[in-house]
Amino acid sequence: MNLQFEIIAKENIPQLVFPKTEVLQDSNAINERFSDLNRALSLGNLEHSKIKIYFEDNQSLKVVETTVWGLTDHRVILKQGNVIPINRIHKSV
Repeated sequence: MNLQFEIIAKENIPQLVFPKTEVLQDSNAINERFSDLNRALSLGNLEHSKIKIYFEDNQSLKVVETTVWGLTDHRVILKQGNVIPINRIHKSV
């Protein structure tokens, strides 16, 4: 992935607008994304480890370094209740 992602603070996520469309087209990539997010959730809860989440809002590509506190079928929950829709996430590492 040779794309430019803008670094954003997790505190700025609530001001972003997220379209409802999926950013990934490949079903294997979608499954891998969900597995990676589950791993990030475990790391966040057990070791308080931060990960980088590469995502897309309605304007540009962004990346945030944060701890994943929760995971639903549709959202990643970050500290302070900030959320990122899963369908807008390209990858997490």
